[in-house]
Amino acid sequence: MERQNDFQNDEIEIDLKDLLFEILIYWKWIVLATIITAGITFAVSKFVIIPQYESTSELYVLSKSTSITSLADIQTGSSLTNDYIVVVKGRPVLDQVIENLGINETYTSLGNKITLDNPSNSRVLKITVRDKDPQRAKVIADEIADVASAYIAAKMNQDPPTVIQNGYSDGGPVSPSIGKNTVIGALGGAFLAIAVIVISYLFNDTIIDADDVEKKLGMNVLGSLPLEESEYDGEKTKKELTKKSGKAGKRGRK
Repeated sequence: MERQNDFQNDEIEIDLKDLLFEILIYWKWIVLATIITAGITFAVSKFVIIPQYESTSELYVLSKSTSITSLADIQTGSSLTNDYIVVVKGRPVLDQVIENLGINETYTSLGNKITLDNPSNSRVLKITVRDKDPQRAKVIADEIADVASAYIAAKMNQDPPTVIQNGYSDGGPVSPSIGKNTVIGALGGAFLAIAVIVISYLFNDTIIDADDVEKKLGMNVLGSLPLEESEYDGEKTKKELTKKSGKAGKRGRK
C-alpha cells in the first residue's frame, strides 16, 4: 500500500493549458525544426536517392479447350491466371531471362524487382519491372513475358498466353516521391520539436512562483518576501555593495 501511494504521489500532473502555452513560447524553434528537416529530406530525395522507373508488359490468358465467350472459359482463365502468377516468378523462367539478356542479376535480386498483378474479373496478367534504368526495365519486362509464355505452352500443355502489351520506357520515375518525402520530413521535424518541448516541460521541476510551490510540492504558501534592489543578487550587485562600503569607510576616517 505504501509503494502504491508513493507511486501515485510521484505521478506527473499535466496542465494542458500551461503545456500549450509552453509550446507556443517556443513556436520559432518548431518552425525552424520543420524547415530544417523538410530541407534535409528534400535534398536526400532529390540528390541522394536513385530514381526508380517501372515498365509493364501484359499477358492475356486463354484456356486451350474452351471458347472465349463461355462462362466456363472465364472461370478457367481466371484460375489459370493465378497459376501463371506462380510460374512467371518461378526460378526456371527468371533464370532463363537472366541467361537470355546476360544481365548481372541473381534469381533473388531479379525477383525483387518484379510485381505481378491480376485485375479482378479479368484474365490479364500484368508484369511490372522496376529498375533505375527505364530502358532496362522495359527490356526485362518484355523478356519475362516472352519466356513465360513459351514456358507455359511447353510445360503446362496450354495455349501460350498472348502478349497484348509491351513495356514502355518513356515514363517518369515512380520513386522517390520528392513532395511526399518532404512533407513527411517536415511533419517529423515538427513532431520531434514538440516532443522535446513536452518532455522538457514534464521533467522541469524548477520553482518560479507560488503556484509552482503548490503544484510541484503540494504545499500552501503562507507568505512571500519581495526581492529588494539593494539585496545581493549577483556579481554586479556584490561589486556595488563593496564600492559603497569602501566609500563609507573613507568618510568615517575623515
